[in-house]
Amino acid sequence: MELVYITKKNLSRRWLVIYTRPRWEKKVSQLLETQGIISYCPVRKIENQWADRKKIVEIPLFASYVFTKVNALEESKVRQTLGVINFIYYQGKPAEVQDKVIEDIRHFLSICPDMEVVSLNNLSVGDKVRIKNGAFNNHEGEIIQIQGKHVLMMLDNLGCYLVARVPVNNIIIA
Repeated sequence: MELVYITKKNLSRRWLVIYTRPRWEKKVSQLLETQGIISYCPVRKIENQWADRKKIVEIPLFASYVFTKVNALEESKVRQTLGVINFIYYQGKPAEVQDKVIEDIRHFLSICPDMEVVSLNNLSVGDKVRIKNGAFNNHEGEIIQIQGKHVLMMLDNLGCYLVARVPVNNIIIA
């Protein structure tokens, strides 16, 4: 049996990031809350359309990530929660998020509930990409400029050169 000394440091809560099983973000957040552990799973609202209806659904803003505000004594409870894989680590310690960052996320979601996170890390000028859907579905082209959440791409397989402004979430690397 391990003895744990209760200190002020052990009892102070801080926001940590946990990695969850795919598509378990909201469930993990709910399970943590039922254990009395503070958690936050930011969600964005989008409209899904099926053949017979449309519905507003909430999907996690960060895939497979949930924020939890815990002290050192609660960390093991979080790890043992169904759906939790582990904490995200940075320099050998659980990645800590400042309160201000969590407040900013909440604020931005209240203003813009359909906000989304788009990673541009794997995109650069000159990359060959393919459009996933829309008028130019499955057309390939080359990125000539990145503009925020959109890219300008040159489509050359149409028999002429055409420049199109395409959302980043609508392309995949070819």
